[in-house]
Amino acid sequence: MDFDKNIECIISHFPFNGKMTEIKLTGSGLINSTYRVIFSNDVCESKYILQKINTNVFKNPDELMSNIMNVTTYLRNQIALEGGNPQRDTLTFLYTNENTPYYRDDEGNCWRVYKFIDKCYTVDKIDSPVKAYRSGKAFGHFQKLLADYPIDNLFETIKNFHNTPSRFDDLNTAIEQNLAGRKELVADEIDFAMSRLKDASKLTDMIKSGEIPVRVTHNDTKINNVLFDSITNEAFCVIDLDTIMPGLSLYDFGDSIRSSAVTVDETESDLSLVDINMELYENFANGFIEEAGSALTQAELDNLAFSAKLMTLECGVRFLTDFLNGDTYFRIEYPEQNIVRCRNQFRLVEQIENKMDAMNNIVKESYRRVVLEG
Repeated sequence: MDFDKNIECIISHFPFNGKMTEIKLTGSGLINSTYRVIFSNDVCESKYILQKINTNVFKNPDELMSNIMNVTTYLRNQIALEGGNPQRDTLTFLYTNENTPYYRDDEGNCWRVYKFIDKCYTVDKIDSPVKAYRSGKAFGHFQKLLADYPIDNLFETIKNFHNTPSRFDDLNTAIEQNLAGRKELVADEIDFAMSRLKDASKLTDMIKSGEIPVRVTHNDTKINNVLFDSITNEAFCVIDLDTIMPGLSLYDFGDSIRSSAVTVDETESDLSLVDINMELYENFANGFIEEAGSALTQAELDNLAFSAKLMTLECGVRFLTDFLNGDTYFRIEYPEQNIVRCRNQFRLVEQIENKMDAMNNIVKESYRRVVLEG
């Protein structure tokens, strides 16, 4: 599709006010194509984000946008009730002139629009205890606001996204098929994964038994999915809502720790540098529990630290599976990158295991201090 040629047609389907004065490709996301657009009239200038939804990843845009529209509407109401700013503290998506949540062009491309939030910034790495605490508060507040959301209204937009037993099934298939002929190269990594097979089903078994509740979860709680205010530096809005669907609060907490409260990122090949940063972990946990602690069950609290191990193990299994399959899912920059990522994540699993008692004690102490004692 010739985007420049068809932009007028695309924007004509949304209720923009004024004349478009700027359109610019923006964002570092790997999934959707994202543009910032500015419209001006005699009174004011308005900024928006225009996105083409990647329907190769999100194959049912109706279900995707139903989740987003319903959850953001609910969030705005909850934010207003607690005295916040509904136009700033969550995303506001526009309906088309035809009252649909996205526009499908003649080539089948799906376009959506939401209001641009000004005077804010994102970060790709937690570089201080303060940022860890504030990002923990942001994700915890997100959980708190949605604690009573009717979960049956949500679609599962990506099947088995954080279903760890399913990820192990995928690994077993990859081992059996050995499509890239690499199985002998990763015998140690396969043994590592299989030695922790019993951990894979712990949370899914607890769902089946009713021990932990299914909630609205973000499912992609990287630090760059939080907006920080440019003036106060407070974290105030959780963004990138495409993976909102039924899940566990533990998935969101665990994946935040896996990706953010660590000494190096998942591409580091020197395993001696890979560790959990306990100061960042403690501060993130404090912020998360301060906001969400009163809404969590005891079983959820008891498994917060374990969730960091499980999400890390799951991620390592996914990298190992992709390496065995010939690197068909994750983008790589060199042939061994997926197995480097896998070894990195498995090393982090070991480090978390070594510190599990301390991590559990931090959760207990935080809950006692900020929830029980107020």
